[in-house]
Amino acid sequence: RLLPLDSGLKISLLSLAVSQVHGTASIPRRSRRRKTLAVAYESGQGAGAEQGVGTEQGVSEPRWEPRNWRQQLERIREMRRSRDAPVDEMGVQKCFDSSAPPKVMRYQVLLSLMLSSQTKDQVTSAAMLRLRQHGLTVDSILQMDDATLGQIIYPVGFWRNKVKYIKQTTAILKETRGGDIPRTVEELVQLPGVGPKMAHLAMNIAWDSVSGIAVDTHVHRITNRLKWVKKETKYPEETRVALEDWLPRDLWREINWLLVGFGQQTCLPVNPRCNECLNQDICPAAKRR
Repeated sequence: RLLPLDSGLKISLLSLAVSQVHGTASIPRRSRRRKTLAVAYESGQGAGAEQGVGTEQGVSEPRWEPRNWRQQLERIREMRRSRDAPVDEMGVQKCFDSSAPPKVMRYQVLLSLMLSSQTKDQVTSAAMLRLRQHGLTVDSILQMDDATLGQIIYPVGFWRNKVKYIKQTTAILKETRGGDIPRTVEELVQLPGVGPKMAHLAMNIAWDSVSGIAVDTHVHRITNRLKWVKKETKYPEETRVALEDWLPRDLWREINWLLVGFGQQTCLPVNPRCNECLNQDICPAAKRR
């Protein structure tokens, strides 16, 4: 015999039935919400994926790179095959005494870089040779008076300022590092007269470490002409950042000497020799001439 249900129990049973039919029961809904969040974090897509920034179904957009850059690079290598530009014969990598103790050799590398700023390789090489004839060490520079040092390095660009920077930097190295040079870019650029290009080259030549692309006026000019930057850059440091964003790291060591020599012989600052350049048909700058 069935007993009549009281009205409150009827309402509770009816609500449960409706919840099960429509899937609106509060407990299952909270459970599903937790599972959804767990899956999103487990997929490793992070906040960028949730915001839809540069991705579609977790796939990143391809990295930007210049048009025809690999072909342009191979042709520049071909034009530089003879390695007979001033940078090849009298560049900083040729200015130090390779038979000197490692610490002295590294100091000479740094000094040659400081002298090379806004100075032709031929002039830097001659100044370094004269310095080495006087015994180029930390102690010999500190013992030398400013007038003598100026006479030796003249006519490098801004030689008066360089006398001051060389003396200051040498004193710092003697007092804080026992005469050796720093082995990080961050520490090198804190030395008087040492900029980012010098620091990256010092890391490469003195410490055999690739810390970044050394961008001088040649590299800056040529990479802008070739459109190897997304948009035109005004300063070498802007160019360095732009290049390092896409250029494969295994090319960073090569790119400086390659483009410097190319800029000395073919892609000149004024009146570049486009008619002699193998990239004439695929160079954006050459097409406008």
